[in-house]
Amino acid sequence: MNFTEQLAGIVGAENVLTGADALRPYLVDWRGRYRGRARCVTRPGSAAEAATIVRLCARTGVAMVPQGGNTSHCGAGIPDESGDSVIISLGRMNAIRAIDPVNNTLIAEAGCILQTLREAASSAGRLFPLSLAAEGSCQLGGNLSTNAGGVHVLHYGNARDLTLGLEAVLPDGEIWDGLRGLRKDNTGYDLKQLFIGAEGTLGIITAAVLKLFPQPRAMVTAWLAVESPQAALDLFGCLRETFGGALTACELVSAVALGLVLTHVHGAHPPFTRNSPWHLLIELGDTEGRNSLRSALEDFLGKMLEKSLLTDAILASGGEQARRLWALRETIGEAQKIEGFSVKHDISVPVSRVAEFIKRADAALEKAFPGVRIVAFGHLGDGNLHYNLSKPGASESTGFIEAQPRVNRIVYDIVDELGGSISAEHGIGQLKRDELLRYKSPVEIRMMRAIKNALDPHGLMNPGKVL
Repeated sequence: MNFTEQLAGIVGAENVLTGADALRPYLVDWRGRYRGRARCVTRPGSAAEAATIVRLCARTGVAMVPQGGNTSHCGAGIPDESGDSVIISLGRMNAIRAIDPVNNTLIAEAGCILQTLREAASSAGRLFPLSLAAEGSCQLGGNLSTNAGGVHVLHYGNARDLTLGLEAVLPDGEIWDGLRGLRKDNTGYDLKQLFIGAEGTLGIITAAVLKLFPQPRAMVTAWLAVESPQAALDLFGCLRETFGGALTACELVSAVALGLVLTHVHGAHPPFTRNSPWHLLIELGDTEGRNSLRSALEDFLGKMLEKSLLTDAILASGGEQARRLWALRETIGEAQKIEGFSVKHDISVPVSRVAEFIKRADAALEKAFPGVRIVAFGHLGDGNLHYNLSKPGASESTGFIEAQPRVNRIVYDIVDELGGSISAEHGIGQLKRDELLRYKSPVEIRMMRAIKNALDPHGLMNPGKVL
C-alpha cells in the first residue's frame, strides 16, 4: 500500500483528503498571507488514531503539520511549498470528556471549538474564561499551542494559566497521558508547559484539563472616552485600586481602530456623538451578585470625570448593549481585513510602559513614513497591544509591503528597549522566526533547540515553525 492508503487504513478513506478542492481550505491561512502544499490532510478521530498516524509518519520520514481551526495570524498551521508534508487536522476530536464542577475542571479534546467549550462550562454553572474574537471557529488545540490570551487575561490569565493537564502525541507516536486535574503536583518538571506555546513543534496536543471558575452573577460593561494612552493608563490604575479583582477586562481602542469598524462592519454604531482620540472598554464581574457593582462604577466614573481622567462614559443598560459594545472591540480585526493590507504587530510591554511605547513608536514611524496610519488597540490590563500599520490608500499600502522589514525593526527595537516581547499572544509561526533569533538571547535559543532536538530529533513535527 502507498502512504495515502495506509492513512486511509487508520482513519477511513473519507478522512484522508487529497483533491485540490478538498485541500484548499487547509493550505491558506486566515489572513491569506501564507499558502502551502501538502500530500494530503488526514483527520484522526481519537488520540489513538493520531498516534498511529504519527508513528507512520515517523517511520516513513514524512513531516507533519498539526492544524486546528486555522485562525493563526503567523502561519503556524500552514505547510511549506514542498508538498511533502501531511496536515493532521484535529477537528474530529471534539469531545468534552468530563466536567467536574466540584473540582472546577473540564476535560476536552483538542478539536473542540472554544465557544462550544465556554457553553459547556456555562451549562454546568461554571465559567471557562478564555475569550477572543475567533472563539466561534478557533479550536482548543490551537489555543493551547499558541498560549492564547484574549480579553480576560487581566483577571484569569492566559491559556497557560488555565491548563492543569495535557494529553499529547509525541513525535515518535507515543501518547503522553498527563490529564491530571491537580492544582498542586510538585513531582518534577512541569511537562505540559513544554507543549503550551510550542505551536505543534514538540508534539500534538490531543486533550487538556482546563480550569473552571464560578459564573459571575453581576456584570457591568462600560465604554469610556479618554484623551490619551497615558490618561487610559492612569484611569486603569484607579480602576484596579478601587475594584481590585472585580475588574475582569480593560481594553484600549484608538479612534482609528474604531473608525475602521464603523466603516466596514454592518450594524456598528459610534458609542458617542462626539469623537474621542482614545477609548477604554471595561468589564466588572462579581460572583456574589451584588447590586451595588453598577452604582459603585457610576460613582467612580463621576469622580474620574471631575478629575478629567475621562471625557465621556456609557454604562451598558443590559446584556444586549454590552454585546454591542464588545462587538466594537472584537470586530477590529475583521474590519482591518476588509480594509486591506497592514503590517501587524502583536507586542507586549510592562503595563506601566504602554503609553511610552505608543508615544515613541508613533513618533518614530511618522518620521520614517510620513502619513502612516496607525491602528492601535489591545489589552491594556496586561500590556498587550495590537499595533498595526498601513497607508490610507490601497495603492500606497501595496508599496508599503516592501517596507515591512524596516517597519518591524522600528517597532521591535522599541519593544526590546522597554523590556517587552515581540509576540504576546499570536505566537511565532513562520512570520517571526528570524525576529526571534534577533531578540532572544543565544542562551535561550540554545535551550529551545536542545528541547526540540530531544523530543523531535528528525525535525518532522511542524518544521519551519518557531525555530
